[in-house]
Amino acid sequence: MLKFLGLASLAASLVLAANIEISNAYAKATPPNAKNSAAFMKITNNTDKNIALVSGSNSVSEFTELHTHVSENGMKKMIQIPKIDVPAKSTVELKPGSLHIMMIGLKQAVNPGDKVDLTLNFDNGDKVDLKGIEAKKIQPMKMK
Repeated sequence: MLKFLGLASLAASLVLAANIEISNAYAKATPPNAKNSAAFMKITNNTDKNIALVSGSNSVSEFTELHTHVSENGMKKMIQIPKIDVPAKSTVELKPGSLHIMMIGLKQAVNPGDKVDLTLNFDNGDKVDLKGIEAKKIQPMKMK
């Protein structure tokens, strides 16, 4: 009976996880004394309805915000946004210079190989816990 309950529980978690898939997740390693970092990934919405990433939390900083970059007067700048839309049956890529998750107010440096835990909250009520996202060194963006 316990074996059956364990399998039933696993099947239920796979159904929920099947709604939203996260792949290629990584965090940005930081230089010493950096105050912020970022997380990047691909988010796939396997449902027939549009969803949006609306918030998150992480294990290495005080605040978590959703951001993107925009061009304004020939300059590229980063801005906070209220959500990241993930259309039905589509994948959205969070990457440097584009959509990303900011980790603001770092508690410590994030070194290459460090592990970061990240929780993502979606407007349909789904929550995805990512454990042990690896930090990688990323080349600095060239701002125009």
